Amino acid sequence: MKIAIVRERADGETRVAATPETVTKLIGLGATVSIERGAGETARFPDAEYEKAGAALGSAAEVVKDADIVLTVRRPAVETLIGAKPGALVIGGMDPYGNEGEIGALGRAGFTTVAMEFMPRITRAQVMDILSSQANLAGYQAVLEAANAFDRAMPMMMTAAGTVRPAKVFVMGAGVAGLQAIATAKRLGAVVSATDVRAAAGEQVESLGAKFIMTDALKDASGSGGYARELTDAEKAAQAELTAAHISKQDIVITTALIPGRPAPRLVTAAMVESMQPGSIIVDIAAERGGNVEVSNPSDIVTTPNGVTIIRHKNWPARLATSASSLYARNLFAFLETMFDKKTKAFAVNWDDELVKATVLTKDGAVVHPNIKVAA
Repeated sequence: MKIAIVRERADGETRVAATPETVTKLIGLGATVSIERGAGETARFPDAEYEKAGAALGSAAEVVKDADIVLTVRRPAVETLIGAKPGALVIGGMDPYGNEGEIGALGRAGFTTVAMEFMPRITRAQVMDILSSQANLAGYQAVLEAANAFDRAMPMMMTAAGTVRPAKVFVMGAGVAGLQAIATAKRLGAVVSATDVRAAAGEQVESLGAKFIMTDALKDASGSGGYARELTDAEKAAQAELTAAHISKQDIVITTALIPGRPAPRLVTAAMVESMQPGSIIVDIAAERGGNVEVSNPSDIVTTPNGVTIIRHKNWPARLATSASSLYARNLFAFLETMFDKKTKAFAVNWDDELVKATVLTKDGAVVHPNIKVAA
């Protein structure tokens, strides 16, 4: 059973789908592992460490040749996979929504593609949840970059020269990224408030020492899988009114709201940005999906005419490549481990397993996932 790992080719992608740690574990399951030279360099995993772990190094074509499984961070092009065995498993983040044509092409080429972001939110799959592992780091990094761009101190400081007031941080969205942003901002000494359209999030926010803000006019908007459902027009108006009243008093705003399969909801309007004080910072974690913040300039870092800096990097986990790769690679290993017999080292996919059913996009030359529609 040959497992191949190729270098990521997407612009700005610094992560790698396997680390020396997980290579050792994969070999322990009974697999052989080949990795493209330089695949781990941007994540600070040198080739020598992979060789020490037991992996074979080679060019992309060499490592993919006759591979049974290809591990990836982002959806690879068909050309990258040429030479793999017919029906080879391609496992990684497939980003299928809006990219149905590319998914269809992988299917027609005979590859069995597995979208790790479709992993169900159940107890046995928590260790395989790439969305949570990467969002956790995104929330942390967002606060650090906000603090770095902020030209004042984060905590309250009482000195002989006077008192420095603490920064006010407002986190919009209390999912995994938002909760980590809250925790990180609190550790830095900021006064933190947060909002979410899911009423159940309030207890989690308050447990971290932040103030939870939710309009009485908004009904609980909890959806499936721990995500929020799309708001009605009336609910959107109520939420916008709450945000507008609160945001003008904040020094730093972190937005984290995402809805699977849809563009990121617009939470912060241009008028709200204009109401903030010069030197304020907004970090839009959802920029890759269109962003939660209304901007006229799509650059990664924008300073508005009224002096507000908006930071909207498209790939937050890649800014912590070593940690992100380590967690991501463990997610993939945990999933693959379910397919190996620990005694015989035999590999077999149980196509009736709920984890497999939820994540397989293409099989036997066709798109098989019910949520992905590809034009004929």
